[in-house]
Amino acid sequence: MTKTIAFFPEAAFGPALNSVGIAQAVEKLGHKAVFLSDPGFVEVYEGYGFEAHPVALSEPMDPDEMAKFWENFINGHIPNFAKAPIDQLDNYVKDCWEAIVDSAKWAQKDLPGVLGRIKPDMICVDNVILFPAIKQWGVPWVRIISCSENEIPDPAIPPHLSGCGAKDTACHKAFQDRFEEVIKPIHDDFNAFLAECGESPYPVGEFFEASPYLNLLLYPEPVKFERQIPLDPARFQYLEGCVRTEEPYEVPELAGPENPLVYVSFGSLGAGDTDLIKRIIDALAGQPYRVLVNVGDYMGEYDTPPANVHLASWYPQPSVIPQVDFVIHHGGNNTFTECLYFGKPAIIMPYVWDGHDNATRVQETGHGFRFDRYKWIDVELRSAIDKGLNDPGMQAKLKATSAHMQSAHGPDKAAQLLDGLLK
Repeated sequence: MTKTIAFFPEAAFGPALNSVGIAQAVEKLGHKAVFLSDPGFVEVYEGYGFEAHPVALSEPMDPDEMAKFWENFINGHIPNFAKAPIDQLDNYVKDCWEAIVDSAKWAQKDLPGVLGRIKPDMICVDNVILFPAIKQWGVPWVRIISCSENEIPDPAIPPHLSGCGAKDTACHKAFQDRFEEVIKPIHDDFNAFLAECGESPYPVGEFFEASPYLNLLLYPEPVKFERQIPLDPARFQYLEGCVRTEEPYEVPELAGPENPLVYVSFGSLGAGDTDLIKRIIDALAGQPYRVLVNVGDYMGEYDTPPANVHLASWYPQPSVIPQVDFVIHHGGNNTFTECLYFGKPAIIMPYVWDGHDNATRVQETGHGFRFDRYKWIDVELRSAIDKGLNDPGMQAKLKATSAHMQSAHGPDKAAQLLDGLLK
């Protein structure tokens, strides 16, 4: 019997497109997938052929202005990108959590009416905060964790957003203590909101809970953390990434057609750091690489590129990464998992959020390199690329991880799990 599954990802392309991959697989099983959407993302889901229902997550504004909200938010914090994760807590992270809590309050006004119209049989939420209306709607709800798996905390693993090494317990404690100190006023406000909605308060620092029904982690098992308290597989399942289906991509002709192909992308939000992207282009100009660079909405900021460099405002990434030899990115979980899924070495230059965790993890597990976002010189960048392309140990590890992930068929596995829960 056909059921309606509503997906509610946060307003960022990473979670949004991961949910698209699962929704595509769900519809192959005969169910109907619909999206609950930030108004600025409605057209994204409609572009993939899905029905999308806007949910107000902030004060009403023009859709174009809404679509630019997080981009403007990120660009306003570019000076903070050079700071260590713990030094971003009282600026970027604090401001981010304030905005996220506000989004949950706004959603609570809109969600009951939207859910009443859709009448979903299941709701899948990919976010870092509880929306009480979803928990209270009376149908199974599933939590999707598309960011680093340490979003589900454990005493033995690094705190979410910290970028700490797996065994660096001093770093774990220092970050967690400072996080709880900075976040407490915001957290107290959120707990007051939960009380108004008839929900129990969360411990300080926590804004969401695991679903009692099912939790889907996109993090790949070959890089997962060693937990003190193992996750119960009856409720927690690793999907090994959720690579969506995208249109084919033909690599443009560039100087040195025999040279390795490097892909550079800091995501839809990170493209505003144009000075950094220009530095990378200069470092790779005229070198024995072909280079594809995602410049987002900032094409007008760039001069004519070097003969071995191609600029574009967007790339169908799951169709691009299989064709490249090396990737430079910000550590967003889509690009992080796609590089591993297709067995591509990477340099991660994190700037915020779980990019710090993913950058540390890619280096700790031998799948790539963590670079400070600004403290590198050209020869170091090129040396890391050459090592990633030619190091037998790294190449073997990437090949094994890729085979493991591709054998899991993440979107299909997710769809089967959701189908089983519905039954």
